[in-house]
Amino acid sequence: MKLSRGAILLLVPGVGILLAFLVLPLANVVEESFRLFEPGRIGSAKDAPYTFFNYAELINATYLYYFVETARIGFIASIVGLILGFPIAYVIARRFTPFWRKIGVGFLIGIMFLSTLVRVYALQLTFGPTGVAKFLTGLLGVSMNGRFYTELVVILGLLHYLVPIAAITLLGTIQNVNPRLTEAAQALGAPRWMAHFTITIPLCVPGLLSAFLISFTLCLSAFVVPMILGKGKVLFVSNLIYSRFSEIANYPSGSAISIIMLLLSLLIIYGITYLVTTRWIKN
Repeated sequence: MKLSRGAILLLVPGVGILLAFLVLPLANVVEESFRLFEPGRIGSAKDAPYTFFNYAELINATYLYYFVETARIGFIASIVGLILGFPIAYVIARRFTPFWRKIGVGFLIGIMFLSTLVRVYALQLTFGPTGVAKFLTGLLGVSMNGRFYTELVVILGLLHYLVPIAAITLLGTIQNVNPRLTEAAQALGAPRWMAHFTITIPLCVPGLLSAFLISFTLCLSAFVVPMILGKGKVLFVSNLIYSRFSEIANYPSGSAISIIMLLLSLLIIYGITYLVTTRWIKN
């Protein structure tokens, strides 16, 4: 495919910005990840030798724990976000009038643009030692200082912005599904719930996949939510990277962790996309 001179001129600014602010910094991170770190310095020396030590130390069980926990909690939050976001999107797309549909979409967008710190501290006040959740945890016999409760609060913090994103992503998908298909299934005797599970949801799989990948990517890169709500018990890889760069000034180690996390994220996303598209959508 040949591009016209006008198209090339339009592409040049965007490509230049990507090269300057994405590719070049990422290349510097890759280069820094192979440098040898000397304790007491801020980052590596200009003439520091190259080494694979920063990557080799990630095989340690402590580092693997961060990666596994980040993926596990992110996966749970993304699935729950889809389960909660799909009914919201369905009601807005199928049950609301055009006027109320605009109101609903505007409300979801407003939640998305709400400050993350405001949402996180609101959850901390609600589910903290002085919040209303203290009474409920006492009735259920759940310790507010336990690992399970802390993970639950972190997942709630992630859901606070995953649910609106999932709902907005699914709106277009649900609107593109012909409602007459469900009506035809019901006319042939299928219960409403069965018609939705056998027709509506399978036709929404591409949108569900997109919503899941967006949610999962945001979870993998989450920083503020686990740092504040995790209370040091639930920390993501992003928090470990922050510690390496800001607290220890070990730039090579932080760079290596960043590169590995980027590669693992791409691998997981590609694997999920491949499985869904080849074994579900085609079938």
